[in-house]
Amino acid sequence: MTKFLLSLHVLVAIVAVGPVTVAASMFPPGARRALADPGDPRAAETLRLLHRICRVYAGVGIAVPVLGMATALSMGVLNDTWLVVSMVLTGVAAAVLLALVLPRQEELLEAVDAGGAAEADSAIGTSTGAGTSAGVAVSARLTVRLAMFTGVFNLLWATVTILMIVRPGSTTGA
Repeated sequence: MTKFLLSLHVLVAIVAVGPVTVAASMFPPGARRALADPGDPRAAETLRLLHRICRVYAGVGIAVPVLGMATALSMGVLNDTWLVVSMVLTGVAAAVLLALVLPRQEELLEAVDAGGAAEADSAIGTSTGAGTSAGVAVSARLTVRLAMFTGVFNLLWATVTILMIVRPGSTTGA
């Protein structure tokens, strides 16, 4: 049963966490492109898709710690330091994703949508260009912060992965 749980845990981690790390990493440069060209509907759609991937797979990712706990229980390593540290880092990674990454992606999606609307208003003469460029500058700074938070999220997952492989202090000889 332990091998089955461990296999399932690893597979779900690859299938759930992998897409989030990739999509979240692709989002900031995509947002910069969409903000630079507010009239490009494809850029906005790409952002919506990347955000949807992050949200959906974050939900699926809940199975990773659940399966990890079940695996740890069956292996009898629930109190090992490497596992406790991994669980704490997993919690921090989840908090970064839920509190810092996803909300900023939503803010940028709104800015991109508003940029497209502002461009449409500007084309018919109902908006000034100065407000739009200031909004783009603020949004560009937001992409930098989002990239930083995404990097922290990815670094946390890389650390958890290393801990899962190396297992310092483990008696299994790995």
